[in-house]
Amino acid sequence: MEFIIKAYGHKNVSAKHKTTLEITKEDYLTKRGDCIIGIKANKSMLDFPDELKNKIREGGKFRIEIEVDGLKEIIEGYGHRDLLMTHPTDIVIRKSSYICPRTLMIKANKGARDINREIVKKLQEGKELIFKIIV
Repeated sequence: MEFIIKAYGHKNVSAKHKTTLEITKEDYLTKRGDCIIGIKANKSMLDFPDELKNKIREGGKFRIEIEVDGLKEIIEGYGHRDLLMTHPTDIVIRKSSYICPRTLMIKANKGARDINREIVKKLQEGKELIFKIIV
């Protein structure tokens, strides 16, 4: 199953956070948001079909494909039965096992700082970001 979210970069994308990565529906980004790689997302976790949420809650490994201007990055991690996936604006991938309403993936193999710097550069130019969840 695939679910696609579109978002956009911003001049303040730094992608420096070592343990988390985030996209948001918010339309702004301050320099403090060092885990945020995309803003103005067209969907939140409230838009996820129940089938997708249920598969993620099975706790198996799944992946996220990030594509910006022809460049791709793949992030792998795990779901968990306790994931709420109810936050109205934020979608967070975590290297840790921490769970809150914003968490989509835990035990991920990458945080924001692990993203290809060429992708980060394109995001700083405001390019469109395709965020594909593949379960």
